[in-house]
Amino acid sequence: MRIFVYGSLRRKQGNSHWMTNAQLLGTHSIENYALYSIGHYPGAVPGEGHVTGEVYRVDAATLSELDALRTTAGEYSRHLIQTPYGSAWMYVYQRPVEGLRRIESGDWLDREQYL
Repeated sequence: MRIFVYGSLRRKQGNSHWMTNAQLLGTHSIENYALYSIGHYPGAVPGEGHVTGEVYRVDAATLSELDALRTTAGEYSRHLIQTPYGSAWMYVYQRPVEGLRRIESGDWLDREQYL
């Protein structure tokens, strides 16, 4: 199975160690999503814009660990999206984004310019 990651799970980011057993397939940008800073990590929500990230092949154990990390508190839910590498899961932010800083570029790696 595949997963699209756009924030702290990306290469050289704070939670990238969770992807140790995953195989990077490539980068992708998904349309009709907006990216917001939640502090030390981002949240993507349906909206005008795009979000840039990476697509990985993961095993069931890794996906289960990521679900525990991302969905347990109800902060994110997993949605199936289409990528050039096939369908992939994406964690979509479930809480209100009012008052949060939008990352206009759609790329979490550019977040410093929006401080």
